Amino acid sequence: MMNQHLVIPNDIFFSEVEKHLAEGKSVVFPVKGYSMLPFIRNGEDSVELVRCKGLEVGDIALAHLPNGAYVLHRVWDMKGDKVILMGDGNISGKEFCLRSDVLGVAVKILKRDGKVIECTDPSYLKKVKLWRRLLPIRRYILAIYRRLI
Repeated sequence: MMNQHLVIPNDIFFSEVEKHLAEGKSVVFPVKGYSMLPFIRNGEDSVELVRCKGLEVGDIALAHLPNGAYVLHRVWDMKGDKVILMGDGNISGKEFCLRSDVLGVAVKILKRDGKVIECTDPSYLKKVKLWRRLLPIRRYILAIYRRLI
């Protein structure tokens, strides 16, 4: 039997995600793209999101950017109502939005092998903090990582 995939345009898919989150439901979906390496792998991992009630630096946030795009990136910094996002797999380039543009935050990362990472787990948070400090040399670490995966 052939493996079939249904491709849904991002705007339609994420408008449904936004609706469910606004209703207080959690949403799980597979992640596409490489911007969240090494913590989230393209096509292999999924995330569980809940409605954004509070937002902190280090959270993985789903935001609807002013340009219409949706991104799932880590909160890099916040200044008042302004939020700065950056993917873990990025070495530069940040996105800017308002707190009201953040639709949800990740509470779990579901790995392909069945492992579930709680986004509040202290050991996970230590790795996230270390990764943030490694920004100046991420380019080299990611180059090696991409060759190994």
